[in-house]
Amino acid sequence: MVEEVELVLDKYRSAGRILAEVREEAVGLVKEGNLLLEVAEFVENRVREKGGEPAFPCNISRNEEAAHATPSGDDKTVFGNADLVKLDLGVHVDGFIADSAVTVDLSGGGENEGLVRAAEAALNEALKIIRDGVSTVEISEIIENTVRERGYKPIVNLTGHGLARYNSHAPPTIPNVKYEHGGGAVLREYDIVAIEPFATDARGAGKVVEGGGGRGSAEIFSLLRPRPVRVREAKRLLEAVKKYRGLPFAKRWLPRERLDLALRTLKNAGMLREYPVLREEEKGLVSQAEHTVIVRWDGCEVTTK
Repeated sequence: MVEEVELVLDKYRSAGRILAEVREEAVGLVKEGNLLLEVAEFVENRVREKGGEPAFPCNISRNEEAAHATPSGDDKTVFGNADLVKLDLGVHVDGFIADSAVTVDLSGGGENEGLVRAAEAALNEALKIIRDGVSTVEISEIIENTVRERGYKPIVNLTGHGLARYNSHAPPTIPNVKYEHGGGAVLREYDIVAIEPFATDARGAGKVVEGGGGRGSAEIFSLLRPRPVRVREAKRLLEAVKKYRGLPFAKRWLPRERLDLALRTLKNAGMLREYPVLREEEKGLVSQAEHTVIVRWDGCEVTTK
């Protein structure tokens, strides 16, 4: 039994090691004038070269965008000289997932440094208290307090989360604020969780809503429950996305022949979940920091450093 647990943990560690290496390379490509699409494709291809698979499409969210933004297949968008960029990466090895994010400030003048550091500090403080027996409420409280003490607002409706095989958002949920009602969950040794603080500035509401501020329709989907379909293109698409085992995939990864018809057919049949871009409700700037950890009896092991 112990050997089986260690084999599984080693796969989580392998995924985390690949992610950390690719994240470091990708941060160096987040520069003014570079195409978002080139960075996303670099990340996904590099993960495969290193022996992993993307656990979800590379998320590149800018400024008031917080999550679920990934370039389309013909996207010509480039990084601007004042962009605040969230780079969110997922890697899996045999379904065992690592999830990590970093914020890159392209403003050059350091005006967003405090916001970036607020999310990073909240993550680091949370990591210090994670151990067998800690409550998610305690983690939420320290994230909220750290962000607020630095003069910023935590995003109340984005959360950290558990990770399981082929499940990038498993229980427990770990909010970025302490809720007065609800006891949360208690972490136990060998739980795998992603701690994911988001912060916004004074202009922000501290809440995200769907809609990408000029971005088009959703570019990320996941397969819910396959069922028979009659449309030929939808059948072909269904077979193509089954290989992702329920993990999110990008529209640009799919065969393009009558793709919109095929996606619409599967969506109308209740087989697809779509992930619209999430942005700050009042268009405040958003920062993000995230690591994946293995809970141990006396602390935690960060797999994505």
